Amino acid sequence: MNHEAQMYWDHFWGNRIKPQSVSAWQFGADPDNLAQLVVEGIKTATCSAHIFYELENEPLPTTDDYSIILNSQDKPVAIIKTIDVKVLPMNEVPEEFAVAEGEGDRTYRYWKEAHEKFFQSELKKIGKEFREDMLLVCERFEVVDIK
Repeated sequence: MNHEAQMYWDHFWGNRIKPQSVSAWQFGADPDNLAQLVVEGIKTATCSAHIFYELENEPLPTTDDYSIILNSQDKPVAIIKTIDVKVLPMNEVPEEFAVAEGEGDRTYRYWKEAHEKFFQSELKKIGKEFREDMLLVCERFEVVDIK
């Protein structure tokens, strides 16, 4: 976590006991736009490929997790709390989850096409192939503070 994000986190909690599980990160495809959608309350969900957690030996998110959302300049814009996590095959992600991601025209079709393109590109970089039934880590979150 960078210094500015740490200061934001510390200021938000003040003298209260801070949760242990916090990370600071940008959304992958378009950090500024996606962070703004979070701030506006439009984006309340996100997903990532399960394989990346495995390859990086990272634990899956839990409902104890907080995240500091960063823009493309690594400046904090909001703090979110994970409220639900499900691991699902991509081709079984429900439409209402896709809509909750808040991207594009907010349709399932847009979500599927955009995520398929994104995952194909990211998987190709590591020598893996995209599959429609690949496992996704689907997170729902709520905004707890906006900077």
